[in-house]
Amino acid sequence: MSKPKSQSILVGAFFFLTFQMLFSQSRPRELGIPFGILPSGALNAITDVPGVKVGHLTKIEGSDVRTGVTAILPHGGNLFQDKVPAAIFVGNGFGKLAGVTQVKELGNLESPIILTNTLSVAAGIEGVVRFSLSQQGNEAVQSVNALVGETNDGYLNDIRGMHISPEEVIHAIESANSGAVNEGNVGAGTGTVCFGWKGGIGTSSRKLPESLGGYTVGVLVQTNFGGNLQIAGVPVGENLGKYPFKDALEKSDGSCMIVVATDAPVLERNLERMAQRAMMGLAKTGGIASNGSGDYVVAFSTNEGLRIPYSRPSQQLQKGEFLANDDMTALFMAVIEATEEAIINSLFAAETLEGKGGRTVEALPKEKVLEWVISK
Repeated sequence: MSKPKSQSILVGAFFFLTFQMLFSQSRPRELGIPFGILPSGALNAITDVPGVKVGHLTKIEGSDVRTGVTAILPHGGNLFQDKVPAAIFVGNGFGKLAGVTQVKELGNLESPIILTNTLSVAAGIEGVVRFSLSQQGNEAVQSVNALVGETNDGYLNDIRGMHISPEEVIHAIESANSGAVNEGNVGAGTGTVCFGWKGGIGTSSRKLPESLGGYTVGVLVQTNFGGNLQIAGVPVGENLGKYPFKDALEKSDGSCMIVVATDAPVLERNLERMAQRAMMGLAKTGGIASNGSGDYVVAFSTNEGLRIPYSRPSQQLQKGEFLANDDMTALFMAVIEATEEAIINSLFAAETLEGKGGRTVEALPKEKVLEWVISK
């Protein structure tokens, strides 16, 4: 006996809505898009690295404010008193990364990493400094190296209004947690644009097999850059008609902040080598690090055996075990794969957004992308 027509319509509508709901909540990997050969961590996020926490402050007000803050903490303790090895690589230096010289000079990180918009870097610095000075044990501290990066969200956001306050930066830090990380139009990715589509925050991770140390690598990105978008080798940018030089009015400039975390025992020199590989992951997505792009990679290790105490006896020799150069290759691959996936995750999670002056940036048309990628 056949179902009544009305019942068939309802059943069809139910399955359509269910598919749409699952699609909207699924990440690219879950939809069948391949990203390399290494497995991801349980959350497929930077927070798979033990100790790492992420917090967002998303600011959407009226018709013109579309911005925010993202805070990344290597561990939940007092970073100034218990520093971590760190390194920075500059893919293209058209940007504002506060605190870079001390990290490069000393090879360590003593503050949360803050991502925000270009004209809110000063607020980011003040927020980090105030947070650090308020921590128990820092009562006598008179210098804090705040590491604050940015991308320019001025297409959708009233960036000249400088709407981020130091208190909001502190809120992002204090709200950081070690669970799943929200992606897309959140935090520092609220008003960003990537490859001509809505960009945002993205994250991913890789877990090495025990035979290669069993270490975890996590990546978080703030995507606001251009180029010729490719996903799993498919020329998506060309297929969708969005790529550099197609039209003289379109630009491929922009920026990408990339944060790499690992629990592997890696010191600053090899952390810098890992940071360099993140740019290879960006290149796999079609990013070109254009002249006007600020592409920075911050890499750190959470390994407790490599912590750098603020206070220690003079002339005391430092001890620690760390990986040799010959054992870095798997970590390099992990960074490349996780960076590529984090960038694509940011595009899949981002939603169409209207902002300053009525401008609208559309979300990536995921249905079309999946047709091309899955059927290739």
